[in-house]
Amino acid sequence: MPEHKAIAWFTDNPVAANLMMLIFVTGGLISLSTMHKEEFPTIDPGIVRVQVPYLGAAPEEVEQGVCIRIEEAIEGVDGMDRFFSISNEGMCTVMIEVLQNMDVTRVLNDVKAKVDAISTFPAETEKPIVSALLFQGQTISFALYGNTDETTLKVLAEEMRDEISSLPGISQVGVNYVRPWEISIEVSEQTLRQYNLTMSQVAGAIRRSSLDLPGGSIKTQGGEILLRSKGQAYSGREFEDIVVVTQRDGTNITLGEIADVRDGFQEGFLKARFDGEPAVSVAVYRVGKEDTIASSTAVKNYLKRKQATLPEGVKTAVWIDESVELSRRIDRLTTNAYAGLVLVLFILTLFLRFKVAVWVAAGIPIAVLGAIWVFPTVGLSISSLTILSFILVLGIVVDDAIVVGERIYSHEATERTRRDAAIAGTSEVIVPVVFGVLTTVAAFLPILLIEGRMGSFFSIIGWVVLVCLIFSIIECMFILPAHLSHRKTEGYFLADTTVVKKWIAFQSLFSTALENFAQYRYRPFLVKTLEWRWVTWAVASFVLITSVALIISGRVIFQFFPAVEGDRIYVTLTMPEGINVEYTETAARRIAAAGYETVREVEASVGTPDGETILKHVLQSIGVDAARSAGPSFGTAGGSHLAEVVMDLEPYEQRPGWNTNKIADLWRQKIGPVTDAVQLEFTTSMFNAGEALGLQLKGRDIEQLKRAAAAVRQEFALYPGVIDLNDSFRAGKQEIKLDILPEAKPLGLTLNDLARQVRQAFYGEEAQRIQRGTDDVRVMVRYPEQERRSLGNLENMRIRTSDNIEVPFSTVARVTYGTGYSSINREDQQRVIDVRGDVNRSVVTPEEVMAAVERAICVPGTSFNDRTNRCYNPEYPGVTLMLSGEQEERARSLSSMVNTVPLALLIIFALLAIPLKSYMQPLVIMSVIPFGAVGAIFGHFVMGWDLIFFSLLGIIALSGVVVNASLVLVDYINRQRRQGVDVFEAVANAGVVRFRPIILTSVTTFVGLIPLMTDTDPETFMFIPMAISLAFGVLFATAITLFLVPSLYLMLEDWLRFWGKDSAHDPAQALQERDVEMDTPEVAAETASQ
Repeated sequence: MPEHKAIAWFTDNPVAANLMMLIFVTGGLISLSTMHKEEFPTIDPGIVRVQVPYLGAAPEEVEQGVCIRIEEAIEGVDGMDRFFSISNEGMCTVMIEVLQNMDVTRVLNDVKAKVDAISTFPAETEKPIVSALLFQGQTISFALYGNTDETTLKVLAEEMRDEISSLPGISQVGVNYVRPWEISIEVSEQTLRQYNLTMSQVAGAIRRSSLDLPGGSIKTQGGEILLRSKGQAYSGREFEDIVVVTQRDGTNITLGEIADVRDGFQEGFLKARFDGEPAVSVAVYRVGKEDTIASSTAVKNYLKRKQATLPEGVKTAVWIDESVELSRRIDRLTTNAYAGLVLVLFILTLFLRFKVAVWVAAGIPIAVLGAIWVFPTVGLSISSLTILSFILVLGIVVDDAIVVGERIYSHEATERTRRDAAIAGTSEVIVPVVFGVLTTVAAFLPILLIEGRMGSFFSIIGWVVLVCLIFSIIECMFILPAHLSHRKTEGYFLADTTVVKKWIAFQSLFSTALENFAQYRYRPFLVKTLEWRWVTWAVASFVLITSVALIISGRVIFQFFPAVEGDRIYVTLTMPEGINVEYTETAARRIAAAGYETVREVEASVGTPDGETILKHVLQSIGVDAARSAGPSFGTAGGSHLAEVVMDLEPYEQRPGWNTNKIADLWRQKIGPVTDAVQLEFTTSMFNAGEALGLQLKGRDIEQLKRAAAAVRQEFALYPGVIDLNDSFRAGKQEIKLDILPEAKPLGLTLNDLARQVRQAFYGEEAQRIQRGTDDVRVMVRYPEQERRSLGNLENMRIRTSDNIEVPFSTVARVTYGTGYSSINREDQQRVIDVRGDVNRSVVTPEEVMAAVERAICVPGTSFNDRTNRCYNPEYPGVTLMLSGEQEERARSLSSMVNTVPLALLIIFALLAIPLKSYMQPLVIMSVIPFGAVGAIFGHFVMGWDLIFFSLLGIIALSGVVVNASLVLVDYINRQRRQGVDVFEAVANAGVVRFRPIILTSVTTFVGLIPLMTDTDPETFMFIPMAISLAFGVLFATAITLFLVPSLYLMLEDWLRFWGKDSAHDPAQALQERDVEMDTPEVAAETASQ
């Protein structure tokens, strides 16, 4: 057998092998201590966002004046996949999705250049903000609360924000549930008439008097002296001293004499209560590579120091702490990993010598730490997904070491020295082991190449496995042989003790039993299956067909990505826009009361002791639904139609049997219908792929869209388990549309004069915008609040001509009453309505509902997911329907996998064909792949789990793992045949010789995943299906490898003989026969004589 120089060199140089191991371990430990940790990897959405504030404008005005102009300008930008816009009151937002693998920065620059070139925006719009959208998770958020006023809470919160921003490792901090500062200068209509003033004159006086202006410099002989005019007002009191009118007698009338100057907050309804007391929140956001645990610890230490300096009655409480969930989930997964490692070691020690087993198992931490060492280089971090990947790779990594270790152990019985045994054993399996690893890498390609927003989420698993496999092959080829060849087998510590002798005897029982089972139980049965190989194939085919039937019959259900449950329940209430805020507050109090009642019922059910509670905190807010914000919110004063109630619960262990979904269902029942509610939504997920049910309706006729959306909602509502249905089309506030009367034109009045003066009076004219600390403060001139409360105030208004002549509003303006839009959504220059909903996954899956709705609504031959033949219904000819939310991500991810799986299979085929030098034998080996999937499906059926996307990832990963054992088996058959052994005998011998490594690799993979598969903690529920797929798939594929693959090998021989094909039709067999001929004495003698 040829001796591989690199293997021999490391075997003869244990110092080099130990130093390599030390580098891997030390590097991994150093990286582990310095790497940042996060709950889930940050997903780059690949979206460019354009925001243009148009304050005071209705959604329709925003659409016509801003959004449509942006859409027209950016159309055709290179690298853009699609774009959509949202026109809200006072704000236009345009989202541009960038094509996969395109440079977001380049697209952003192109979009910014085109938007900046637009010169036709209304004068009242502000400067466009163009940015790349980033998902910034909250690292930690705390509530600042107490029975005090809004100003005190905001000032304290901003002070704490600035102090926290200066802490190391923290760069972005936001304050939520606070209204923006504003200086409101309120001038009544009566005062304007009294002093013959207009709003424009008042605003102009402020601009002229409140300013800082540089005046250049004077260059004197003594040096240069700067000139500055400094008179900028920064507070309400300073604005009161501004002179507005200077009368003929020289007396001045100041702003404070004619106006009420209020230095306070923007008008709005935003407020929050934390545990029943007024509150604001301060949130720390994770940016880039900032470490979640380190940032959270720094903030909590700061709060301990700060509490002593806060005013009496003002308290702080940590509200969201991602580090707790992160540590809990990672600790749980790490515990499973350690348990799996111990079980793997235990299994190995039963069938291999203790030292051999220990060094084989040592390959796992060495490979994992080596992978962690290079994590920072390849852009990976420690997260729940990386820990999951380590658990999955546990059995895969040890497979190579088992094959190598078992071969070395076997050769020690025949070779003169352990050094020769190590080199011979490793050299024997180097080809199947290396190519086996490469096939596993190829199998993970579809996971690495998943498209869509979830692609970067799932691909983490593939990259971790890939890096671990690289270090695994290095360890088992160079480090393991050196350790096994230099281990002491006699004269070692405790060698002659009773304990060691009994353990060796105990271990020999299992080792001998396995060998005897292989020789006297497995071999006879294998011979029978080989003799009846066509029957064996028929039985296997029947099993395969039965498994497919399990899915078709619905006994095994597939769903894409069930939401990851957290410990909080969010209830979001949406009322009609413009509603009296008292109705919203009443409904929010009712929701909170029902929540408290729900908690009491759950506590009674689980037997919570008196004085304890499963409820940690309750947050109630009016005006905004910001509790789940992925980043600092755009400054808003809040709308009267929004409310949110959030309950923070103790972990699942303290409420066994009551997950947050179950508690939310009970809470929903206790609330019942809410009067006038447009939407009441319950959310329990910490992470999800989007709305479970989502359809996007697109068209140009808004009436058709409304009717189609109503029909879709009605269809969704027919299915049991569908909850929280809503759509994005909602009536907005009542509107009064103004137009100029013909009688006004002789007075020189235009529609612009009318519109501008009405805006000044009721919305206000922005006289200035000043920077006060870190806050941007607007100075607004408008009517007092009591003159902006009724239609009578509008009718009593005076419109002023260019000559300052006052004209009653009613004599120059025409009034039309109506209702506007809440928001206007557009995509690709068409109006869009999104219909969304959730499902109770214990009753029905989203996939079942979507399939049924598609059959009910779409014309046959059209589909929600077919881009070339979109769903169409003749009742709504101008409307097309397509997927959105979770269903869109599902379609995109599955489509990319379907496209890449054939490529992965082709690569696996090539990687098998190359070492085997055969086109046919790789097909024999790859026959185990569908049976691995059968085992995965059967495992889900036995364990009572639905198939989810993680299950598919496990099945895909299987395709590379399960062929490894078959490759080792077929490689040995070919080796035997090259030595002249009969094909039937070679197949039977190979089964027996490879029985132990095949069984050990499969059992260790299965056993290593048992702790995760049997975990009942909701923290790990999303990961269990992938473990089930891998564990049961490997187990089932083992039986196929041991019985079906040998049968198929002989069936291939039968097939060649039946068609009268000679060996030349399969290069591997031709090569084998040639080698056998070369080994005969006659040929050898003839060759020697030439």
